[in-house]
Amino acid sequence: MLRLHLPPNLAAAAGRNAVALKVDLDLRTPPAPELLPILALLQRWCGTPTPPKFLQLTRAQLRELADATGDQPVFWENGQPTTWQHDEFIVEPISPVADLRSSSSDIHAPNPKLQTPNSKLSGSGSASPPITVDGSEHFLAMSLPSREHPAYAEIAELLKSNGFLLEPSNRKWWLRDRHKTLNFLATHGARLREEFGAQFTANFQKNTARILPAEITCEATPVGADFNVTVALRAGSASDDALRSALTASRGYVEADGKVFLLDAAKVRQLDAAQHALAGTPAGGSITRRTHRVTAARAAEAEGLLETLSPDFQPPAEWRTRSEALRQLTRLQPAPLPATLESQLRPYQRLGAAWLWHLYRHELGGILADEMGLGKTLQALALLTAVNRAAPTARTSLVVCPASLLENWRRESARFAPSLRVFVHHGAQRLAEPAAFARHDLVVTSYGTLTRDWELFTRVRFETIIADEAQHIKNRRSQNAAALRSLLARSRFLLTGTPLENSLDDLRSLFEFLLPGYVDPLPPGVRADERAWFDERLRARVAPYLLRRTKSAVAPELPAKLEQILWCELSPAQASLYRATQQRLERELFDLEAGGASEAKLRFAALTQLLRLRQICCDPRLVEWHGRPAHDHGRDARATPDAPGPQLSTLNSQLSLPPPTLNAQPSAPLSAPPPFPDSAKLDAFRELLAEAVDDGHRVLVFSQFTSLLALLREELAVQETAHCYLDGSMPPRARQAEVDRFQNSPDIPVFLISLKAGGTGLNLTAADTVVHFDPWWNPAAEAQATDRAHRIGQSRIVTSYKLIASGTVEEKVLALQEEKRALLAGVFEASDAVAAQLSLSDLKALLH
Repeated sequence: MLRLHLPPNLAAAAGRNAVALKVDLDLRTPPAPELLPILALLQRWCGTPTPPKFLQLTRAQLRELADATGDQPVFWENGQPTTWQHDEFIVEPISPVADLRSSSSDIHAPNPKLQTPNSKLSGSGSASPPITVDGSEHFLAMSLPSREHPAYAEIAELLKSNGFLLEPSNRKWWLRDRHKTLNFLATHGARLREEFGAQFTANFQKNTARILPAEITCEATPVGADFNVTVALRAGSASDDALRSALTASRGYVEADGKVFLLDAAKVRQLDAAQHALAGTPAGGSITRRTHRVTAARAAEAEGLLETLSPDFQPPAEWRTRSEALRQLTRLQPAPLPATLESQLRPYQRLGAAWLWHLYRHELGGILADEMGLGKTLQALALLTAVNRAAPTARTSLVVCPASLLENWRRESARFAPSLRVFVHHGAQRLAEPAAFARHDLVVTSYGTLTRDWELFTRVRFETIIADEAQHIKNRRSQNAAALRSLLARSRFLLTGTPLENSLDDLRSLFEFLLPGYVDPLPPGVRADERAWFDERLRARVAPYLLRRTKSAVAPELPAKLEQILWCELSPAQASLYRATQQRLERELFDLEAGGASEAKLRFAALTQLLRLRQICCDPRLVEWHGRPAHDHGRDARATPDAPGPQLSTLNSQLSLPPPTLNAQPSAPLSAPPPFPDSAKLDAFRELLAEAVDDGHRVLVFSQFTSLLALLREELAVQETAHCYLDGSMPPRARQAEVDRFQNSPDIPVFLISLKAGGTGLNLTAADTVVHFDPWWNPAAEAQATDRAHRIGQSRIVTSYKLIASGTVEEKVLALQEEKRALLAGVFEASDAVAAQLSLSDLKALLH
């Protein structure tokens, strides 16, 4: 629920260009999408994630707020909505919508026939007169409504605590002391007007003509690439010493030039907080005047502070150029993209690309922290394309990512940014000297390779650096973080769905790379209360440079189900095992053909051989390796789950195939066999799962191999990640118990499910992310598995990921699915071989 209260003296407040806005915000439940533009405005103006209870708006800001409300409701005191209809947003009281949105500089007064619900002294249906204030600078006489009024007790207590006495003869509250009168007006005058709707008599206005409010002024002048910002409290010609003396003595006024200047206590507190925020110090005495050096990177954050202090603050043109678009994303200049790429971007992705482009043009950086599944890689490639398109002579850009994502970046670059000359610096394919970088528009490397080749990379000045999966540098003391910080670039960006994992120190580490020197380090020996102050300033400071959209926020732009392919490049050892196995199996199939084997026998052989290659793609531990047995968890690792069919040992005996080992004549090893090669898919799965869990998503993981699921269970146990498990060997009651446990336990983020056991009959709408670990099956079966989460009762966008080993049989099957989707219905299990409709030539093509 969001409730905004406008003052009853709206016309007068608008005339002063200072409209008080009271904000009642209940965030116990996620806000409706209709409220997000309004909340974004409030957060931008106040510079904090949660807006304060009171804001002061200019006329321009009030019109901007009205525009952001769109078709939301306005409720009057009689409870009848005027133009808008939505039960989660209330603005009260307010003049007609046309008046509020007028392009004129005037704001019309509220309808005088209507009550003002935000005024505490205007009870529902009450004819009670408001507070009336009479007097002069020497005394005050105030009349209150009847005792039955709901706010009577509050205002009466306020008067009593400030020395007012009730005169029974005239029922007025009197304060007969000049010092107390001026202090009361300084401290509570604005509250009387804005919160209690007090009316000040003409006699009071005449008698207090020489009483004026002290003003807060803000001035900014360019100094090179930075700005000098002077913030001061001004009361006529009163000196700074006189102002400090009054504040130190808790005197709410100073006298100068024959006038009395009131020092509004609330504004003084705002000034004090802003001075310390700009100076980067949490405490100290009141500062009435100070000049601060504000870097260009801090312009957006500082502008929010200064506008709160002085609504008329006008920054220099250079300042506005840098900060305006960051404070109002709709003013961002679109990134210069080719029409083919721009047509593939959703509206929120175009906005993200424009935001990155704006930061790049001003030699800044930022964190693109969109929720997983919203296309951070695509938006980053849009930026790189814009850089290359706008400046063909631009230096080489660099992407650093986990090794498991290198192939994905290469594929996505070829697909969305074919104009870029891309080089993957990894493994045996590495550049040897700095001059070689100039031949490429984009170099992609892994964190590990960057650390090993650190000296080479530090000798290159890059156009821009993008670090993907930024959690790899959240430990500022790590080699990854140190290597990244040492690189030279015009601008730097981070991609992560979880910019904050453990504490705000994560952000401090990220910004050490992103904008060096922008975030002040915590002083040594900082106290707990001071730490809270530094943390709050950190949030405000980094806000302009962190862009995060969730699926719920951009839901109208998304389909109900997102499907993505995550390409995985086999490690050298895994690739070597795959190639050696592939060559041996090809020879075995050739020998069978030469021996005159029947087509049925050849089909069985081909399916058996494909099964082995699929297992190597998933995890080499599923096959024999230098005499080591395949990973066995009480069942044959090479049997298809839940539908045993002919096991490999049986098939091999029928087909006269040798046992599946790399050594034709195994002999006793002279030493311990080498460890199993790492699994590229397992590495990618770790990255995917970490982001999903940190982002609050719940994940279904499907595999055809129960032995693979057993390996994943071991992995989750090592990570101490709670999970559920289901396969076809479990009785129906046990299966349903696991489903119920997952559905009813939000603290369990992962459900491991064998494909056939989870293909039908399960309702798992508690999950919104699906991972197909080994997606080689009937496309209809894959869709059925995904639909365990994407079905009636699911209120969130469901994202489905396929892990595909590049350059392997999996990639060929993916292409074949598009070509012969209808023919794949029965080919993926050995037990379905008889019914398979693919030709033997198709099966052979998959093996080569």
